[in-house]
Amino acid sequence: MTILRLGDVGADVRELQRLLRERGAQLEMTGDFDAATLAAVRAAQARYGLVVDGIAGPKTLLALQRDTRQPAHLSAADLQRAADVLEVPLAAVRAVNEVESRGSGFLADGRPVILFERHIMFRQLKVAGRDADALARQYPNLVNAARGGYAGGAAEHMRLARAADIDEACALAAASWGLFQVMGYHWERLGYPSVQAFSACMRDSEAAQLDAFVRFILADPVLHKALKARRWPTFASLYNGPAYRENLYDVKLARAFARYDAEEKEPA
Repeated sequence: MTILRLGDVGADVRELQRLLRERGAQLEMTGDFDAATLAAVRAAQARYGLVVDGIAGPKTLLALQRDTRQPAHLSAADLQRAADVLEVPLAAVRAVNEVESRGSGFLADGRPVILFERHIMFRQLKVAGRDADALARQYPNLVNAARGGYAGGAAEHMRLARAADIDEACALAAASWGLFQVMGYHWERLGYPSVQAFSACMRDSEAAQLDAFVRFILADPVLHKALKARRWPTFASLYNGPAYRENLYDVKLARAFARYDAEEKEPA
């Protein structure tokens, strides 16, 4: 997955600059992602209705190639609606989207990004009254008390399909879905009528995936309060777990928020 940022150099940047020039930007094809390229990327993102972050990822590159935003992709308006619902500055939602999302909620073939968790499948089967231990002996890569067995990418859908043959509801609940990798087993707490309905929404669009994330925040008053107060260490600890410091999630969130906040306060 190609993701280009300010400071990057090379052939991929030169191709980005070629696409930007093709769409009307006045740029030299230097292969250097400089301030002029950043401005051109932001202008293109704004024109296509994409999230304006100056980062040229797959969605920006695809929009430039096709000269249009794909309907399933997240838009700037989607982020504004999320900010309004959460009652936080737009910069806060932009920061969380940059740091906590996977960059794209869908695979190249149009299926949502998922990760199947066999240890959650084991737990869900127990809750459903199934003999999880016997199933774990029969399908250790799909049902297991321990984490693991990941295949990554499109292969995760193969694992999910095989697990669904064992128990569809448990399998859907045992996968994390979309941009923000919200676990399926949260479906009831987040207000979905069923795990199947939750799964269908996650297959629909990145806007629907963002809505699931917003519901996740609203369902946890402490997490919501931390976001509203921009207490990034608390937010990162609750959302990412105790290992958040290893990946500097709180630092990344604080820096992204400061950058977007300053940008939004710049005079037009």
